[in-house]
Formats: sequence, C-alpha cells, structure tokens
Amino acid sequence: MNKPSHRILVMGVSGSGKSHVGKQLAAELGATFIDGDDHHSPANVAKMASGTPLNDGDRRDWLATLANLFAAHKARHASVVIACSGLKKRYRDRLREGDPELRVLYLEGSHALLRERLEARAGHFFKGDSMLASQLADLEPPSSDEALTVSIALSPDEIVKRFTAALAPTLRVH
Repeated sequence: MNKPSHRILVMGVSGSGKSHVGKQLAAELGATFIDGDDHHSPANVAKMASGTPLNDGDRRDWLATLANLFAAHKARHASVVIACSGLKKRYRDRLREGDPELRVLYLEGSHALLRERLEARAGHFFKGDSMLASQLADLEPPSSDEALTVSIALSPDEIVKRFTAALAPTLRVH
C-alpha cells in the first residue's frame, strides 16, 4: 500500500504563525515544508521591507511559483506543506490549480495579537502595523467548506493536533 500524500496550504496574515505551524505540521506528516516567503522576488521583498504592501500584480508570479510547487509534489505523490498568506479566494484558487484537492489550514487571530507577535519578531522583512492593516483589509477568510479555521490563541501543538484530526477521516492513498 502506498503512503498517503498531502498538499497542504497553511494560510493567514503575517504574524499568524504560518511558518512555525507549517514546519510542525510537516514534521508530523512526514512532509516537505516550504515557506512561501522564500519564493518572493527580490523586488517584492524590497517593496515589503520599505513598508509598501504588495498588490495583485506583485503576487501573480509568486502564486504561480507556489502552485507549480504543489503540482510538482502531487505529480511525485509527495507530501508538502506550504506556508503562504493566501489572502484572497482567487489566490487560493490559483494555488489549487497545482492540486485541486489542496487542503487548507487557516490561522485566524485578532489584530491585537497579530500586532503583538509582529512587534516581537526580529529580522523579518515584513514591517509595520500599516502592512498588517493592509493584509487584514485584503483578507477574504475562507469558508468552512474551503478550510479548517483554527485560532492562533491556541498553542502550535494544539493547532496541529486539530488539523491532523480533521484531516484523518479524509486521508486517501494517492
């Protein structure tokens, strides 16, 4: 019997813990972890570092790259967890072009908690409350039939536990 494979998007605004939870989830599932931020162009990183939010055009090539990563893992029957903001439904739809069965974990948190986390974070290119406000303004939270929504007030262990429990009944061998 083949080992089940999964393509999973861990999404949320900056400061939601996508990378931390994504790494932990990938380890739990024996999957590869990819931080979507590592695939931004230098121009996008510079734009965000200067405090300027990205627009749809800035994200187009980045989303295509991530969709291709999902597709490549699907083609190899390999599991992957990718952390990506996935702010708008059309962005998530673009990512699903890489795998129509993409599973989504949405990390939801209050503005105050997100701001607190961002202020405590050092060395990241994402700067300022205005950038967070821009992401929150762009955010189109996924519906319950599109994603499992989990509060970032929970521990990463509990978030991973809840997602893997929700994933368990639908696991398929690919």
